[in-house]
Amino acid sequence: MLITQNDRILYEEYFNGYTDTNRMINWSVSKSVISALIGIAVEDGDISTVYDLVTDYVPSLSASGYCDVIIKDVLQMSTGIEFNEDYFDSDSDVNRMGARSIGLGGSLENLVLSFERVRDPGTYNQYASANTQVLGMVLSEATGIDVFEYTQEKLWKPAGMENDAHWLVDSSGVESAFGGFNATLRDLARFGIIYVNNGFVMDRQVIPAKWIEASISTDAAHLMPGENPNSESVLGYGYQWWIPEGPENDFLAMGIYGQALYINLDHDIVIVRTSAYTDYEMDGE
Repeated sequence: MLITQNDRILYEEYFNGYTDTNRMINWSVSKSVISALIGIAVEDGDISTVYDLVTDYVPSLSASGYCDVIIKDVLQMSTGIEFNEDYFDSDSDVNRMGARSIGLGGSLENLVLSFERVRDPGTYNQYASANTQVLGMVLSEATGIDVFEYTQEKLWKPAGMENDAHWLVDSSGVESAFGGFNATLRDLARFGIIYVNNGFVMDRQVIPAKWIEASISTDAAHLMPGENPNSESVLGYGYQWWIPEGPENDFLAMGIYGQALYINLDHDIVIVRTSAYTDYEMDGE
């Protein structure tokens, strides 16, 4: 765990043999990294607008439930796709994706193409890891380079990270955008600090400020935090970031087994935690 305030480390500790040089998998915290990369691609003009259809960049998605879905609805987990995110069901959709991302064979992209839509896009907030995999597909096609290279060249190197970051890939070499990101604890904290500093690192705008503002906003009724009939969660949702209810100007990313990246803009606080806590869903994260 590492805590920073005003760009200074307040607390840092490692357990179970880990050190500050170990890259650790972040599972769904990866989704927020993908969001930042999409924002950079929009700023650079590789993606024209979040109102573009995903099929404008990945035509093969026309044969799936993602036909006629805009990028913004994918970012906001509002695609209407039927998806089972049950981590304790060995046959669930998310576990089938996980098996492909750790080298057990099969294509992530082919699996994504099999998902069907059961709701109108932009009407209901349902967390589905397949949505982030679609964002990875859009990013790669829009920029002409793979997600790993784009991460290094557009985010990690410009931000002055200490260590390279890595992505798990499937058997065809496609990055597991939905949860395969690996980085050191300090570099994850630096990623959070970029958001505290409105996208700036060393006087350089690494993530567009307007993208950060949009990413941590809830701009539709089904995305609002609290009891919400059009959402499966009491947390609100932005562009691949969770938005808590309450007066604090805060937001967070969370991963299975207890990974977390929490950011509080009012107090310039960043808290990052890596974890392999197998009972995370039994008594909370």
